[in-house]
Amino acid sequence: MAPPIRRGFLFAKAIRICYIEIMEYGYDQFKRDILKLTDIDLDSYKEKQMKRRIDSLLQTKGVEDYFRFVRMLRSDQVLLEEFIEYVTINVSEFFRNPEQWEILEKEVIPRLESKEKIRIWSAACSTGDEPYSLAMLFLKHFPKERFSIVATDIDEKAIKMAKAGEYHPKSVEHMPKEYFQYFTRNENGKYLLSNEIKRMVTFKKHNLFKDEYPRMVDLLVCRNVLIYFTEDVKADIFRKFYKSISGGGVLFLGNTEQMMDYKEIGYKRISSLFYDK
Repeated sequence: MAPPIRRGFLFAKAIRICYIEIMEYGYDQFKRDILKLTDIDLDSYKEKQMKRRIDSLLQTKGVEDYFRFVRMLRSDQVLLEEFIEYVTINVSEFFRNPEQWEILEKEVIPRLESKEKIRIWSAACSTGDEPYSLAMLFLKHFPKERFSIVATDIDEKAIKMAKAGEYHPKSVEHMPKEYFQYFTRNENGKYLLSNEIKRMVTFKKHNLFKDEYPRMVDLLVCRNVLIYFTEDVKADIFRKFYKSISGGGVLFLGNTEQMMDYKEIGYKRISSLFYDK
């Protein structure tokens, strides 16, 4: 066993090494560690915007630096899940931006009527508001056997909430009245979606940055998430979407997104935020 003076020296050295590690640990190393921990590539997001969000979270948690925060994430599964939910920005509601859903119903659905079975992919679906909106809308126009819906997201907690089908009143605030028939209200004032609609959607975990994309999709819906990504990442995703979509299939984007080079990729613009192949 080392004498007391020697032990004191080793302890001081360890403290000094730890201090140097903390001082040298910056946002770039933080991004690399987060990728290992979560499979979320923060380099794919707009850096200033994402770094500001993360810095705000650290301040809320009373954490001084990225080094300590990563150590906390490694040892606290609840905090890790909270972090994933926070950075993936799960904001959604039923029939968000109603005017776009009107275009979908009046201009896009007629284009898909000739399909024997309409395959729908709701990408980055968050808590399920969007794919369930699609299910109710398509059920209005087709028997349930005529379409299938796959909904994906990177956040497992969001997927779990989607499968539960329980929503705050604000989530259905802009939903057309005709679709309230598929909900019941519980004692807490929340809206519970019917099993009939829930059974129409298959939820899966999916990482837009690295996982394989579904093929032969007739309607691909990805709204209000790409705005957070870098221009290079968005361009790559738009090309992958193009490969996913079947001939005559349609891509539906959100109000916050634009595809400037859609002609170069091979898309044709139907109207604002809708593109076909």
